[in-house]
Amino acid sequence: MSQDRESGASSGMPVNFPVVRLSDISPRPVFMQKWERLRHREAHWFSQMVAEFIAVFVYVYCGVGANVAFIVGTVLGQPGLGSLFNVGFAYAMGITLAVTLCFATSGGHFNPSVTISMIIFKKFPAIRGLRYIFAQILGAYVACFFVYVQWGTFITDCIEVLKLKGEYDTVMFTSSGPAGAFALYGTPGGSLGRMFLNEFVNSFIIALAIWGALDPTNHMIPPAAGPWLIGLVYATVIWGFSPATLAANTARDLGGRFMAMTIWGTEAAGGRYAAIAALTNIPATVFAAFVYEMFLGSHTRILTPSAYHFYAAYKKYHDDNGIKIPGFGEDDEHANVTIGRTSSYEKAQDEQISRV
Repeated sequence: MSQDRESGASSGMPVNFPVVRLSDISPRPVFMQKWERLRHREAHWFSQMVAEFIAVFVYVYCGVGANVAFIVGTVLGQPGLGSLFNVGFAYAMGITLAVTLCFATSGGHFNPSVTISMIIFKKFPAIRGLRYIFAQILGAYVACFFVYVQWGTFITDCIEVLKLKGEYDTVMFTSSGPAGAFALYGTPGGSLGRMFLNEFVNSFIIALAIWGALDPTNHMIPPAAGPWLIGLVYATVIWGFSPATLAANTARDLGGRFMAMTIWGTEAAGGRYAAIAALTNIPATVFAAFVYEMFLGSHTRILTPSAYHFYAAYKKYHDDNGIKIPGFGEDDEHANVTIGRTSSYEKAQDEQISRV
């Protein structure tokens, strides 16, 4: 077991605490060690896509499931089945779970607008960004499909009730109808300008929270608190503004909309509001990142102790395995050097595998 204080000179961030790797206290089978080596070298990009897929799947699955319960309870006259509070809380817990599970692998984007902002402000590779966005949208699509299958009987009952009441055409493809649990729809007869403003302002606030949570010099938000803060901000805007229509995530919107169109056809497309729901959060997030970087953040501040330990360990892992850190502003030249490098830790792994 290695407990020496190791230097991270190559990353500019010394690790001044005992380094104890998980492999030191919990050895893995040889086949898992070989797969991990492969994953770190040739397949790390795929692991990052899987992490983004899983994260979006988890948070959308939790939130949409609660939303279906709310709508089903309302349509079928069972008001105790769900509520707006339940929906907001489910999204909050889903996002918290997604960040805590997947941040270490992919950097925790989970939203195309965050990925695009990372490309602009953190030199995140554009090709990798496109992979992330595809995985994010696919994760939302699959999550919505699973929720639809699991709630299928109740959704069918809701549709039958709406048809019996003669309300199918006016309710089905609105936020109050079964399709509205998956695809997001504007308020019937509402102002598109108001919907745009609602989407922009709330997405801006969410993005500010994300950027603040990612700031390692923010003494008010230690890394362990970041997932909870972001989740609660999402819940807050849902509680306060989702009745006025709110998407706040391109992947959530497009994934859910494509799934709804798979089931119900072009009727589920959402009309003119669809573009507002899918795209508005992107400029809002970019603007929030700009505001934070220009006026709220500073590269001359000192890292908080908890953030220092978090990012030192995070960078140490990537340096040991020759992995480019996603979204930390490292250029392609540095990436090629680190990926091609074989560290002493990798050599030790090779020796251990060969002995077995």
